Amino acid sequence: MPKFVRQAGWILALLLSIAARASAPDEYQVEAVFLLHFTQFVEWPVQASDAQTPFVIGVLGRDPFGSALDDAVRGETVKGRPLVVKRFAVAGDLKPCQILFIDRSAVSEADQVIGSLAHSGTLTVSNVEVPAPADVIIRFLNEDRRIRLRINVDYARNAGLTISSKLLRPAQVVGTIPAG
Repeated sequence: MPKFVRQAGWILALLLSIAARASAPDEYQVEAVFLLHFTQFVEWPVQASDAQTPFVIGVLGRDPFGSALDDAVRGETVKGRPLVVKRFAVAGDLKPCQILFIDRSAVSEADQVIGSLAHSGTLTVSNVEVPAPADVIIRFLNEDRRIRLRINVDYARNAGLTISSKLLRPAQVVGTIPAG
């Protein structure tokens, strides 16, 4: 193979790699960043924990994020606490976490999981509709290739969480927002 053909192939591969990185983020990359930013716009109940206790974002079921969620939280802290990601294959593996993303592969367990977390101070999140009677606190809605939020403020209040008006303002709100 002539040298210029090898060089052209290498240059083409490099350009394709650069173009792939420069393309718009996919749905799960955007959702991973949202999960990180929820830590700034949600107030959790005060719990007896020191600054060494990690703030945990859990993923229940198949992890759709790939490395995007790990990349988003790398080196981040929440009120001085290290931020970590933990993955739980099934509901029986679930450990305490402050944010729990429920993947579509675990939606059949959602009612059981959400019921057990109802008053635990866990922000439940998903990007699929959870069958009634359960529902997550925040659901990602993909509308015209844009991620929007549907927030159930009653479920947040029941979990002991306070959601900032800065997060509620652009969201589709379900439930009653208390006056004041």
